[in-house]
Amino acid sequence: MPQLNPAPWFMILSSTWLIYTIILQPKILSHLPTNNPTNKNNKINTNSWTWPWTQHSSTNS
Repeated sequence: MPQLNPAPWFMILSSTWLIYTIILQPKILSHLPTNNPTNKNNKINTNSWTWPWTQHSSTNS
């Protein structure tokens, strides 16, 4: 069974990684985002949320 012989594993792993890097690197580097983020001046709501499990009430003593 050839998978039990670990001698060629490093060569197979490194050659596969090198091939994928050579093929995928130009594709990744040439990628341009389709939706560029825009600077929107929307009013930000600064009110905090009130969660029922974080409210401390004196009736639960």
